[in-house]
Amino acid sequence: MAKRSSPEVNAGSMADIAFLLLIFFLVTTTIETDSGITRLLPPIEENEEDVIIKQKNIFTVLLNNKDQLLVEDELMKIEELKKAAIEFLDNGGGGRNTNWLVLDQSSGEWVDSGKSGCDYCSGKSDPKSSDNPDKAIISLKNERETTYATYISVQNEIMAAYTHLRNQRSLKLYGISYEEMKSNWYDVNSPDYKSKSLKKKIDRVKKEYPQKFSEVE
Repeated sequence: MAKRSSPEVNAGSMADIAFLLLIFFLVTTTIETDSGITRLLPPIEENEEDVIIKQKNIFTVLLNNKDQLLVEDELMKIEELKKAAIEFLDNGGGGRNTNWLVLDQSSGEWVDSGKSGCDYCSGKSDPKSSDNPDKAIISLKNERETTYATYISVQNEIMAAYTHLRNQRSLKLYGISYEEMKSNWYDVNSPDYKSKSLKKKIDRVKKEYPQKFSEVE
């Protein structure tokens, strides 16, 4: 009796099916990425001398394990932090020295004249608060239980305070905001792209309102 041959399975289209499934999973799969803060760390400066910082020039911001914001040991809403930081940075408690910044003839840059006052600050000039923006330091401290979202929100408010003051000063000096000057500096289609004159303007505003921001855990 003749043996019956078993029917063959047509596997010709299996490769096509596997390829289509691979494309499907690549398109529909969501890959989670970690978000972070873009921050350029300052270069390490070798300085053997101890720098003495007055307590009034330090603006203490604390985030506790319950996501509560304490500014100078007082509870504060995150929405109020920007205004408080601006008042501290722009206080000008060291007096009104008209020659606080002077132009260095050799380098063409604006340099610190050694005075402690601030002729361009528009704050209350409270002697118990910061002397000038160059001496003012914002110190942010958080506990391990602080949520990441709250921490980022607080950082955004602090950075917004610096941006506000720089824009305000730039508009007064040059009639253009600091952010717009930076945009023109990087825009290849702008006539001020990488220009030396624009660089001096940007450097002056940064010099008058430097970001002195300390983070401690």
